[in-house]
Amino acid sequence: MIIHILDLDFLEESSAIASFLIEYDDGLILIESGPETTYENLSEAVRKKGFDLKEIKDVLLTHIHFDHAGAAWKFAEAGANIYVHPVGLPHLQNPEKLWNSAKMIYQDDMERLWGEMKPIDTNLLIPADDGDVLEIGGMEIKVHYTPGHAVHHNAYQLGNLVFTGDVAGVKIGNGPVVPPCPPPDINVELWLESIEKLKSLNPEKLYLTHFGMIENPLQHLRELELILDDWASWMKQQYDAANLPERITPVFMEYTQNQLRDAGVSEENIQRYEYANPSWMSVAGLLRYWKLKEQGRI
Repeated sequence: MIIHILDLDFLEESSAIASFLIEYDDGLILIESGPETTYENLSEAVRKKGFDLKEIKDVLLTHIHFDHAGAAWKFAEAGANIYVHPVGLPHLQNPEKLWNSAKMIYQDDMERLWGEMKPIDTNLLIPADDGDVLEIGGMEIKVHYTPGHAVHHNAYQLGNLVFTGDVAGVKIGNGPVVPPCPPPDINVELWLESIEKLKSLNPEKLYLTHFGMIENPLQHLRELELILDDWASWMKQQYDAANLPERITPVFMEYTQNQLRDAGVSEENIQRYEYANPSWMSVAGLLRYWKLKEQGRI
């Protein structure tokens, strides 16, 4: 078995979004399709490894956000099975609601960022729920339900390796890990429980969609807990003060980017962090979290 980290060169920027190609004796598995806008980049990356996208018959999605699942329909059109958490499955079968919801956030940038998203044949959508073991090509891939970032989020374990989607955060190069907190599903308590679940697996390595391989998983996850608490606490003060999102956003962006600068992150890599995890989106996600907490809905 060989794991290839494929850089999708999102918005012509390296090290922002990855897909993972697992090469085994009888075929190929892809974890994360990336957005439709990077499909040709993915095709070229797979070709450089000596393969063709048509050889990929199984695609595992950690969740259905466009940067992770936007191109899944193209693989389904070629006959690939698409594995996704049961809560996310209907949105891939009929993506209209998902698309319209995202368009309210991204507006005229939708097509530039994400391209198209078409329905996937129900027969090719395979629910992957907590505790399931996917048997593909003689390999066993364990499914771990890991909400907190999204209510339909899975991590996938192959031996002592774990593919974490967004639940293990975003880390570019040697920079610090940060938590992507977009609306509408952020739940800090569930996220911390998911981090504990990942720790309990005692993995040798983590594979982050944003971006790449982590060789010190437990330290990485401890650091994520701290920064998640930091961001949530910072936003709680803004929420309690009834500050408006348009006033909070530039201040939060400066706050988080200064954290990166203080950690020695270059301006070039700060841009990569923004492509992988737009800091302005975490304002809406965390404010919504505190509102739901106050209403007793979390």
